[in-house]
Amino acid sequence: MAGRTITALEIQQQDKERVNVYLDGHFAFGLSRLAAAHLKTGQVLTQAEIDALCALDEVTRAVDYAARLLARRPYSCAEIRQRLGGKRFSASAVDQALTRLTDLGYVDDRAFAHYWIESRERSNPRGPQALRYELRQKGIADEVIESALAETRPLDSAVRAAQSAVRRWRGLSRAAFRQKLGAFLSRRGFDYETVHEAVSAMLEQLAHEQPEFFAADDNPDNE
Repeated sequence: MAGRTITALEIQQQDKERVNVYLDGHFAFGLSRLAAAHLKTGQVLTQAEIDALCALDEVTRAVDYAARLLARRPYSCAEIRQRLGGKRFSASAVDQALTRLTDLGYVDDRAFAHYWIESRERSNPRGPQALRYELRQKGIADEVIESALAETRPLDSAVRAAQSAVRRWRGLSRAAFRQKLGAFLSRRGFDYETVHEAVSAMLEQLAHEQPEFFAADDNPDNE
């Protein structure tokens, strides 16, 4: 089968790192400047060579798009796969792009799991149950999740979460405070034992540091 002749190679106006390739006088496809470096005007390309160049460029574009996402924040492998699929990259291009990104260390589910947990810890502490659910939603494997969670200290997280919320229950009785804070921590994925210890710690801290925090007629012996 006869090939097609490269009649022009033009750097794109809006992206100087890409080149438009013209075959037989008509625009055919774009390539990165690196991929186009070995091409020249008058060169004849077979259909197989054209297909290979287009496939290579699709992978390059997928990697570039993912790299722009990853410059903003870490993403899990599943998230990147979903975002690339939404841009209508082929399944093959997505697989190859993810392999390249993983090999380069830009996509790492273990690192992502630690990032997610640490981010929650800084802004909105959650218990293991909630973190486990969130990471599963991000496509992280159970083995990776459990490994990351093993390094957490749920009681410390529960106390920090409690400290950020207790002001809303000022003036309640100790019993009402215990009920409100316990429900709050339970909704954030802490287990019963952790909730009990955190609530008790907060009751003791407030009684010592702010005895006026609870209702004036409240008797701790009536809890």
